[in-house]
Order: sequence, then structure tokens, then C-alpha cells
Amino acid sequence: MTIASQVQATPPAESAVGVPKEPRVILPSTKRRRARVGNFLVVAGPPALVAATAIGIWYLLAYFGLSETQRFILPPPHEVVAVGFLDWANLKEILQGLLSSGTVSLVAFALSTVIGLVFAITMSEARWIERSFYPFAVALQTIPFLALVPLIGFWFGFNEQSRIIVATLVSLFPITTNALFGLQSGDAALHDLVRLHNRSRRVRLVRLRLPGALPAIFTGLRISAGLSVIASIVTDFFIRQGRPGIGGLLQNYSANLQSERLYAALLVTCAFGLAVFWTVGLVRKLTIGRWETSTATRSDD
Repeated sequence: MTIASQVQATPPAESAVGVPKEPRVILPSTKRRRARVGNFLVVAGPPALVAATAIGIWYLLAYFGLSETQRFILPPPHEVVAVGFLDWANLKEILQGLLSSGTVSLVAFALSTVIGLVFAITMSEARWIERSFYPFAVALQTIPFLALVPLIGFWFGFNEQSRIIVATLVSLFPITTNALFGLQSGDAALHDLVRLHNRSRRVRLVRLRLPGALPAIFTGLRISAGLSVIASIVTDFFIRQGRPGIGGLLQNYSANLQSERLYAALLVTCAFGLAVFWTVGLVRKLTIGRWETSTATRSDD
């Protein structure tokens, strides 16, 4: 055998370049984890960027926009944190005021929800009741609620009960109007179908009208929740008897030029308002979120 034949008979060595690479397998759990991280960044990224920008502007104004003698007007964020949150005595005072105002706002929100839903259902069942009482509900909403504070105080005393009454009256109108709109905006064909089956009014209300009105009801709940928080804090400026609320603390801090405590109390108040708003949104999502998504999908198809 010649050398040439031996060379031809020898099989060529496999090249490492020519070997195909095995495809990378991504587990479903990894995909879900990446999807959750991506969704979190999409949801939390823009607010975090805005918050970081606001803090940066805050520092710029505190150190470059104000002199050292004027810096009490806008103390830098780290001083607010050190005085308002890291000092337990100050933080305890702020949390106690938040507890008082939060209790008033939550009780008022619950009362306005119950009264507003009952009022809306009653007006939707009888048009003469709507024609009789709805104009007065609108007139009550047009009255500045600051004018109601001394009036309610004269009647019921300047105490926590009057704060609850004022906050309830302020947050009553949105839930009433939105619930009434939702109850009166049902599908006419579905109503006719239910009537053909001779269903009672109670069945039509529970099985058809109330479920169809839930989106509008939750819209009113969001508005009423914010108004109850605002009203409970503002009434603290005028009704000082009983446990001091966060509004009374804000007034005291402002009068005594305690700006660090003032800004800390404002941040706590904003956090409480956002928590109430997001809680209502979460309840809405858990209650009708899937139904709204499926309805939107069917409409797109």
C-alpha cells in the first residue's frame, strides 16, 4: 500500500468548528421568573425613576437654591429622614396622629360606601325617589366642605364624631353617582331576557344589575377613598378636641417652624393615601379583573 492510499484511507478528524452546538434549553420556571422580573421593572421602573429625579431636584434646591439660613424652608431629604423617621419620639407622634386620622377616614369611607350604595340602589329602583332626592345630593356636593365643619361642630360637638360625619358627607357623592350610573347602564337586551323569564326584582338586582355595575362602583370607591382621607386631615385643622390627628400635627409643625417633622408628616400622609388607593385597586382587580380582561379579549376578537 502506498503512502497516498494510506492518506486517502485515513478518515479525516472531526473539526471542532463543524460540530453543531446543542440548543440551550430554557426551563419554564426560568421563563416565568424572567417574565415576572420584566413586568416588575415595567411597573416599578418609571415611578422609581421619577422619585429619584424628584429627590435629586430636592437636593439641588436645598443646597444651591437656598442659603444656609433659608434652608429650614426646604431641608434636605436626609435631615427629614433623620429627624422625622429615625427619631422614635417624633415618629411615634406622627404615627399616633396618622392612626387618629386614618381611623376617621376609614370609618367615613365605610359609612359612605354603605349609605351611597343603598341610596343608589333605592334611586335606581324608583325613579320618583331619584327625582326627589338626587338634586339635593348634587346641592350638598356643591357646598364647600370647609363650611360644613363649623356647622357640624355646633350640632354634634367639636370631637371625633363630627370629623367622621364631615368626611362621610364629603365622600358620599362619588360612590352614589357612580353606582347609580352603573345600575342604570346595563345591557337592555339582558334585562329584557331576564324579564321574559319572570325573574323578580331582587334576582335581577343581585344576578344582573349589581355585577354589571361593579366597574362604575369601584371607580366611585377610588374617588371616595381619596376624598375621605383628605377630609379627615383637613377637619383636623378645625376640630382639635380628642386625639390629635395628622392635620393638627401639620398645623403645629408649621407654626413652630419644625420643617423636618412637617415634611415627614406629609410623606407619611401621602403614603397612607396611596395605600388606601392601591388597596381599592387591588380589590377591584381581584373582583372583576379577570372578567374585564376576558370581555376586552372577546371585543378584540
